[in-house]
Amino acid sequence: MWQKQWRRFAGRNSNEMNALRNKVQLIGRLGKDPELMSFDEGKVKCAFPVATNESFRNGEGERVERTQWHDVVMWGALAEIAGQYLKKGTEVAIEGRLAYRTYEDSEGHTRYVTEVVAGEMLMLDRKPDSEVS
Repeated sequence: MWQKQWRRFAGRNSNEMNALRNKVQLIGRLGKDPELMSFDEGKVKCAFPVATNESFRNGEGERVERTQWHDVVMWGALAEIAGQYLKKGTEVAIEGRLAYRTYEDSEGHTRYVTEVVAGEMLMLDRKPDSEVS
């Protein structure tokens, strides 16, 4: 039985499977206001944390809620839009890829960072009444 399922999965179009490589989709709320940075070459970067929540019932039937935090970065025009319209608490949908990097802190320790590099963003909060035309 598992062989039939594997063949069906393995037989998928390789383009479909390639589209799934290193793809992240998140829906959550900003943990703080976006930090906008401009660089000499004219590049713009925006960074902010996003909280995602999940809830489930444990073995005793109690409801358990978990929050995960994700560091999100965006570049270019998307970064400028995020810096202009997002604020702490805004609900967003993010699609991008995972990126890993290391750096050395001021004390000489190696630090490891995992970030979601966003390629697309959708603002999910409604406009305040004062902005509705």
